[in-house]
Amino acid sequence: MSQSFSQNQAKRNRHQKLWQQKWSLKTKAIVLALSISALPVVAIGTATYYYGINLITKQIPQVKQESGNSTETEALQRQLSLLLTGIGGTAILAGAIAVFVTNRAINRVSKAAATSNTIKNKLRPDSEFTQTFIANEDELVILERNINLFTELLSVLVKEKEAETDYSELLVRITRWVRESFNQEDVLKTTSEEIRKGLSIDRVTIFCFNSNCNGTFIAESVAPGLPKMLGVTVSDPGFEAAYIKKYQNGCIRAIDNIHQADLGDSYLELLEQFGVKSNLVAPILKGKQLFGLLIAHQCSRIRFWQQSEIDLFAQIAMQVEFALDYARLLEQVDTKADKAQIFIEITRSIRQSLNEEDVIKITVDEVRKALSTDRVLVYSFNANWSGIIIAESVVPGYPKVLRSEIQDPCFTQGYIEKYQSGRVVATNNIYQADLTDCHINLLESFAVKANLVAPILKDKQLFGLLIAHQCSRPRDWQQPEIDLFAQIAMQVGFALDHARLLQRIDAEGMQSRLLADTIGSIRQSLNEEDVLKITVEEVRKVLSTDRVMVYSFDANWSGIVIAESVVLTYPKVLQSEIEDPCFGQGYVEQYQRGRVLAINNIYEVGLADCHISLLESFAVKANLVAPIIKDEQLFGLLIAHQCSRPRDWQQSEIDLFGQIAVQVGFALDHARLLQRIEAESMRSQLLVDITRKIRQSLKEEDVIKTTVEEVRKGLSIDRVLVYSFYANWFGIIIAESVVPGYPKVLRSKIYDPCFTESYVEKYQSGRVVATNNIYEAGLTDCHISLLESFGVKANLVAPIIKDEQLFGLLIAHQCSGPRDWQQPEIDLFTQIAMQVGFTLDHARLLQAYQATEV
Repeated sequence: MSQSFSQNQAKRNRHQKLWQQKWSLKTKAIVLALSISALPVVAIGTATYYYGINLITKQIPQVKQESGNSTETEALQRQLSLLLTGIGGTAILAGAIAVFVTNRAINRVSKAAATSNTIKNKLRPDSEFTQTFIANEDELVILERNINLFTELLSVLVKEKEAETDYSELLVRITRWVRESFNQEDVLKTTSEEIRKGLSIDRVTIFCFNSNCNGTFIAESVAPGLPKMLGVTVSDPGFEAAYIKKYQNGCIRAIDNIHQADLGDSYLELLEQFGVKSNLVAPILKGKQLFGLLIAHQCSRIRFWQQSEIDLFAQIAMQVEFALDYARLLEQVDTKADKAQIFIEITRSIRQSLNEEDVIKITVDEVRKALSTDRVLVYSFNANWSGIIIAESVVPGYPKVLRSEIQDPCFTQGYIEKYQSGRVVATNNIYQADLTDCHINLLESFAVKANLVAPILKDKQLFGLLIAHQCSRPRDWQQPEIDLFAQIAMQVGFALDHARLLQRIDAEGMQSRLLADTIGSIRQSLNEEDVLKITVEEVRKVLSTDRVMVYSFDANWSGIVIAESVVLTYPKVLQSEIEDPCFGQGYVEQYQRGRVLAINNIYEVGLADCHISLLESFAVKANLVAPIIKDEQLFGLLIAHQCSRPRDWQQSEIDLFGQIAVQVGFALDHARLLQRIEAESMRSQLLVDITRKIRQSLKEEDVIKTTVEEVRKGLSIDRVLVYSFYANWFGIIIAESVVPGYPKVLRSKIYDPCFTESYVEKYQSGRVVATNNIYEAGLTDCHISLLESFGVKANLVAPIIKDEQLFGLLIAHQCSGPRDWQQPEIDLFTQIAMQVGFTLDHARLLQAYQATEV
């Protein structure tokens, strides 16, 4: 029965006026029956008697006076006495009949009251009303009260029955939904949502224990406007050890009013913080262990929890237990299936990779995704058991450690033999694993909280370690994860052996094919730049090395890196100028004879300190060098760098490298020949085009203007001008075409006292002067000063002969920098200057003819 009904009934009983406490129901009924039956008769008889007596008393003196006879008066008095006696008997008879009838009626009422009371005691033995009126034996009041009680109780029972039906449907619905959830998160979320809606509660939350009664609220459904508890971690929720044990035994705790429940101060403060007035707590067990608590909070008012609600809450908590166990079982089954599938997929992926770099890269990417960890890397050992991280996959936000070199003095002390024997180490918390200080410091530098380490064996030797890092928090590595990790590390070793075997088997055939492919690619290039660019790209891919470059020599055997292909993580050295004082001392002649040099470890071959310093600046650990011969001269070096670690160059690789370097020399010769032929063709066409345009000009001014424009465009020069002489060999610039940004010198008059001393006769004889660098051509100071005033770094000068006399000079200026004028350019420039002279003669003759006609 409902608690609220009992309270209302008790309240009414306290306010009832209990007049029935004086007499029993039977006494009252008899008194009432006698009053109704006998009292009227007695009252009428008595009234009649007294009325007769009064009448007789008034008439007796008169009768005595008139007749003097008293016998009649006495007889009248006797009749009145007899009448009074009859009336009394009648009253007694009527009372007896009334008592008899009343007893018959009261007996039935008493039996009904006793029966109702028996039923009532079974339903509500603690009723305050029943205890009061049983003591007073008031059967009619008991019957009345019990009938009223039964009426209200029946209404409550109907409501409770309806509620039980609703709760049963709610239980079935929630059970179905949580059973259909296949993971813990969905189970808890669905439970909290549906309970809150079904029971009209302000908040339903699930508290998950961690350790020592600490825990976190991991699921919540809360009414709008109330504070949220989801994600709140409680270090001391106020659960004393005794109550934890009760929860483990299945205790349900219902608190109608938190301020009347004798709660601990910390627990009460926590509830008040989130506005709780009443709460209901049921334990959730998982695997026979206390997983957490299912908690209902009423915040809007105090709530008297009904037994049906408590029962439903307990049953739902039990269903959550079953659902969690089922979800855990499914997760275990799925985990095993997933791990097996993941293992198969990762193994297939790495087995499909035919080189070491791809095997390792795929491994770290796939393992990090499979284990949902923050970082996975491969650490490769050197000969001294130091090493370098050669592959990494890391979640954004954590430091990248790829290519980090690690010198771990702690490692060789006891770990090598264990890892060689297949040891796998799972560290849930680096601060609780009894690690050495140097090891902890190393892990802290990588932000590691937990790690998992498995050896990679290659050729039955310890190649390196496959390592998983958890950086966000400590992690309890599960045995299936450890087993999967170890199996993958083993498969990586097999894949590396397989890749090495394939490479060894295919090496000879592949070298020939790669040589043919590489030569085909570079032979398709028609200029030197493309030849070198394709060479370094293709060779780096073929040899799987970190850097390939071409180094071109200067006249003093220093030089510059003119082509490079490098892995992204290493420094770029393209266009680096290298002054190697060690090179010319003994290497030039050897490379000119075709020497190919393979260095497996730069620190183990006795290189000079200056050479080692140079290689260290490029992060080189091993290198491979072959000469490039162009026009039978040492043009430069084809160089391969291994930066990640020392490398044992195979003879097949060395042979292939040397052959490619030879082919590069041939390709450069071929490209140079093609460029020469193409340049001559282009220059011939350019000469034809420029000659045609200047021949179309009919005036001297137009001829000269067209010349400077077309020559500047054709030869890509910064400035082209025509300088015309006066009689004293001074002169003026009469035409100019200049790139924007450089000074304009048109109409500039030049007084050059140096010119007449030695240049006039030479230019009249057709001399052409090409100056690659004005500061290296032995020019006089006055000439250099003049050129500097025009911003000139290099120039090209050819004479213009008009009427067999030196008319002026066609001059090209390179202002952006010195320029190495090529012979075809010089020849073209000379021919154009000659054509300008012819055109000027032609224009003069045409003008003379036109003047004669006029």
